[in-house]
Amino acid sequence: MNIIISGKQMELTDGIKGAIEEKIGRLDYYLHPETEVKVTVSAKKARQKVEVTIIPISGPIVRAEDIEENLYAAIDVVYDKLNKQLRRYKNRLQDRHQDSESIRFQGVELNEDIDFDDDEDDLNIVIERHKKFDMKPMSAEEAVLQMELIEHDFYMFRNIDTDEVSIVYKRRNGGYGIIEHE
Repeated sequence: MNIIISGKQMELTDGIKGAIEEKIGRLDYYLHPETEVKVTVSAKKARQKVEVTIIPISGPIVRAEDIEENLYAAIDVVYDKLNKQLRRYKNRLQDRHQDSESIRFQGVELNEDIDFDDDEDDLNIVIERHKKFDMKPMSAEEAVLQMELIEHDFYMFRNIDTDEVSIVYKRRNGGYGIIEHE
């Protein structure tokens, strides 16, 4: 597992890096050795934010974040979230008798201290609606206007500059974001 640690608006000490590598490194039991894990730490006043994105060789991207006053507490919460997500994914794969190259679950025992009964409802994914529509090429700004007109939180469109499908969305802070294919 390749852990990439970066800091926003703060300098990361060896102690912080070591704590992140030690805690997140425990997930290597589930992940393929070549899996990329991006960790971003940022600080604003008394709030410490930790964001972790696991980018597997194949399979879904797993992401978790947390904001705490104590950075080490945020690291612990993010680790717990990731561990729970990976176990949920493991159960989903076992239920469907699938296998994944990038997430390893052979010989993994469920931790009896963790209650997963609340998550059982989440394992039954039911797609209730399928929707198809034609996408005319437009700019990101035009897509934001369309999104506002239909009063949605996101809008999928064909980017006129790249001819790729993109998504614009409302951010929690009131701004907008765009998701594009890499």
